[in-house]
Amino acid sequence: MKTKELRGKTPDQLQEELISLKKEQFNLRFQAATGQMEKTHRVNEVRKTIARIKTLQSQQRPA
Repeated sequence: MKTKELRGKTPDQLQEELISLKKEQFNLRFQAATGQMEKTHRVNEVRKTIARIKTLQSQQRPA
């Protein structure tokens, strides 16, 4: 997901997206370990999207 798309979401939606991406990351790690991974580029995409969401969440927190 692009940052622009993520900025339009509410904090609750961002949290839900983060949880689903963490689950996907977990599954991708298992696929890599067992040699069943087909889309290796997806690991980097998921990792970077998680970082984007965490950055947005920290920016939205009141100081």
